[in-house]
Amino acid sequence: MLTQLRELSIAADGRYLRDEELQFMETYLASFDLRLSAYRKIQAAEAQIIRDVEMKMRALDPYLLMRGVEDFSNKWKADTVRVLRLSALAMLLDDEQRYKDRFLYWFQTLMRAFRTQRSCEATYRFLQEVIANYLTPEETKLIRPILETNRTLLGLN
Repeated sequence: MLTQLRELSIAADGRYLRDEELQFMETYLASFDLRLSAYRKIQAAEAQIIRDVEMKMRALDPYLLMRGVEDFSNKWKADTVRVLRLSALAMLLDDEQRYKDRFLYWFQTLMRAFRTQRSCEATYRFLQEVIANYLTPEETKLIRPILETNRTLLGLN
């Protein structure tokens, strides 16, 4: 939304916006209540969502959050919370591109440098499954593309 608004303000350059240029705003406003509901549910259930994902991760591989003998679960939690919060904000604002440009590409570089793609793949796959338990199907449809982008960019792909 913010990215599109910025682009429109540049493109308009002293003229009124055309109907097709206003369409995205009408679409966004029509979905705003649903986006806000999903955002608030994610916010309220954040701790449980993270716990549920961690349980699935440990069930998949008890050593997935380990590096040798060092336990990285606290770092994993902090990173996962950050990604979840920013994903929820991108969904609320309907601005995945801004999220990718301002955070996700940078974070991808870090995750690859630390070779965490396997745990990222599992994290963001499980996050998609878990979050569906806390949202309606319509709300899930709004955030799923962003969560899939997380899995694709941070995981093994």
